[in-house]
Amino acid sequence: MRFFYKFDYAIRNSKGEIVDSSAGGEALTFVDGEPGTIPGLQKALQDRAVGDEFQVTIEPEDAYGWPRRALIRTVSRDMFDTDVADVEVGMIVQVGSGNSIEVVKVVSVDEEGITVDANHPLAGVTFDFEIKVLEARPASDEEIEHSLLKTTH
Repeated sequence: MRFFYKFDYAIRNSKGEIVDSSAGGEALTFVDGEPGTIPGLQKALQDRAVGDEFQVTIEPEDAYGWPRRALIRTVSRDMFDTDVADVEVGMIVQVGSGNSIEVVKVVSVDEEGITVDANHPLAGVTFDFEIKVLEARPASDEEIEHSLLKTTH
């Protein structure tokens, strides 16, 4: 049986400052096993009940993984659809062509080419969550079907 979870959250950085939260916005929801939901968060919510409040630290290996050096590479300037003179460090761009397109972050631009990083932007990040469970129940058929349509980020 798959479960549906709805929860309020706050994420704190290493200095204890809140960097993201559901305060003033919508609570997060997911069906366990849903693509795109970090595994550590799914594990943390298993067997929780409505009203549970807890803190959990989710290490990179249970979130978006560690940055991989193989995903940082220099590509030729002709891989870019835009004028290379407009490419700046920090830009998020698409490179490639046809069925081989990926979204990357530009980390340097020089004579030899453009160095890009295809790692997830949150790779290597440890998350310190504060969570309050608002719903924890068996998922409906509709919720399960909807969760299967989501794609991994």
